[in-house]
Amino acid sequence: MATHPVDGGQDAAWSVMIPEITVTRLSEKLRSEDSFILLDVREPVELGYARLTDSRLEVTPMSRLAQEGTDALSESAKAQDATIYVICHHGNRSAQVTAWLSQQGWKNVFNVQGGIDEYARRIDQSVGFY
Repeated sequence: MATHPVDGGQDAAWSVMIPEITVTRLSEKLRSEDSFILLDVREPVELGYARLTDSRLEVTPMSRLAQEGTDALSESAKAQDATIYVICHHGNRSAQVTAWLSQQGWKNVFNVQGGIDEYARRIDQSVGFY
């Protein structure tokens, strides 16, 4: 049975130290040939407003994770030793998903500080804002 992210009881999710990556460091990673997953947990409607394009990008909305748990993840993201950078709009939902995945045993999962909004403001405005 899959486990699910914390819905209302956020205290449990936030009790874990949340590993993070800055948007500057993420932009360096995106320019590299490094193997990782950029997991976008925003909802489908949000993708039209701002979006990174990279072959390592995978979209799994947080609402789907809440319903299906780890079953919603791609096969590559299900590997608990995979390096995963989790992104959302401002970094709040991605922090929650990062904490949850860490609690489930993922070892190399990082929240993108400030989300795609921070990325667009500091790194590449063409990504878009909303």
